[in-house]
Amino acid sequence: MPPQAAYAITPSRRALLNTIRYAEGTWKQGSREGYHTLYGGGHFASLARHPEIVVRKRYTSAAAGAYQFLPGTWKEASRRLQLESFDPASQDQAALYLIDRRGVLKTIDKAGLTSEAMAVLAREWASFPTLSGESAYGQPVKRAEELVRFYRSNLEPNANQA
Repeated sequence: MPPQAAYAITPSRRALLNTIRYAEGTWKQGSREGYHTLYGGGHFASLARHPEIVVRKRYTSAAAGAYQFLPGTWKEASRRLQLESFDPASQDQAALYLIDRRGVLKTIDKAGLTSEAMAVLAREWASFPTLSGESAYGQPVKRAEELVRFYRSNLEPNANQA
């Protein structure tokens, strides 16, 4: 990872990152295990780079890590941010890059996680709901109210700061 992180990890951003992990099924009670998770729940060992392992379950995907990065998405983010590994700090930075690239990072910083922000993030993370409550990709989706509740609980003092 470069000496200076591109994105500061504020309490609200940590809550947002935790919420994405929760929605994507990689929260694992806040443990680092989620950073080693493949699509479908399997695990990989090395965080030296994106594992690029294709898994065939209900869908076929090579998504991996806490934020279920597809290989091409990871390559773009890691190149832009000059990330040298797939370690937790790099995955967090790449997720914030994707949120910023979608144009909602500053909005969430100011207003918290809103239905409108989730609808924008639904184009990045299939588990986030659009305004109609559906996945942008026809996959299982979390309800907006559940995600807002999880996000707010992570803003509380003593919340898990994975």
